[in-house]
Amino acid sequence: MDIIDLRLAKLSHNRDRDSFEQLVILYKDSLFNLGYRMLNNRLDAEDIVQETFLRAYKHYDRFDGVHKFSTWIYQIGINLCIDWLRRRKLRYSLDARTYDGDGVELYDRTPGQNPDPEREALLKETHELVYKAIDSLPHNYKSIVVLRYLHELSLNEISVIVAMPVTTIKTRIHRGREFLRKKLYKEYMF
Repeated sequence: MDIIDLRLAKLSHNRDRDSFEQLVILYKDSLFNLGYRMLNNRLDAEDIVQETFLRAYKHYDRFDGVHKFSTWIYQIGINLCIDWLRRRKLRYSLDARTYDGDGVELYDRTPGQNPDPEREALLKETHELVYKAIDSLPHNYKSIVVLRYLHELSLNEISVIVAMPVTTIKTRIHRGREFLRKKLYKEYMF
């Protein structure tokens, strides 16, 4: 996919609308999920996706081609989310609900041929507890934890996106995990 992204990105650089449209198709869902997890609002997440692509198209000359296109577009998206949160100064949840085409929540699915209702219920309850704990993270840890564990980005990719050294990213991930561990232990073990 990286080779395809790079080719599309190069074509898009020449303002080829079809190529840019293909990039939108490739990244709109993951940008929406990122926005929804950060802002916990469908409409705001949709606005973030639209604004991300508008900025990417308008400022395409800033894409250096050294980093992956996905890293660059995520950087724009995460910065817009952080700006949005700063402007709103409200508390948002990362308790995102993502549904497949049949209306089934993706996080509730368990692999296997014979689904176990008890296991599914426990899994759903565990996800809700973890998302509630993530919601309580300070936003400087929340964005890093979301990018690392929910979007599965590498430390280097996160470093580029949030413009921080990898060592700072590692520290924030560690502190975020500690915060989550203590929160989950304190609230749900007693």
